[in-house]
Amino acid sequence: MAGCIHLVKLCVGAESIDDLARWQQERRARTGDSRPVHVTRMWPRRAAEVLAGGSLYWVIRGVILARQPVAALEERRGEDGILRCAIVLEPEIIRTEPAPRRPFQGWRYLAPADAPRDLPPMRDGDDALPPALSAALADLGVR
Repeated sequence: MAGCIHLVKLCVGAESIDDLARWQQERRARTGDSRPVHVTRMWPRRAAEVLAGGSLYWVIRGVILARQPVAALEERRGEDGILRCAIVLEPEIIRTEPAPRRPFQGWRYLAPADAPRDLPPMRDGDDALPPALSAALADLGVR
């Protein structure tokens, strides 16, 4: 994906990809949004690059485990009157190879060369590994 840049964000409170999916589904049902939306204080300065094929990579329990392509960036005014950036995401959550990440606040840019590769889709009956085990296996080079 030449010419694009990704975002990486902590998924606070989620224990798994299933938690993220459930939270997004519940929020969409409450708000009527057709796509998942993550509202953040800061607008990406590199917005054009994010919109040129970038994804939001989710850090769950200290490990990047999934991504969602960014569909749009929209202005949203909060209840406090402050203008914020709504990162509109495609609904599909794509599992990635585990990649450990240290805690940080807000979101960060992630170069395509540094982004973990997508995993093949799960088959019926497959169980996801716990994030800590996935990270340990990734550190050992086991994919």
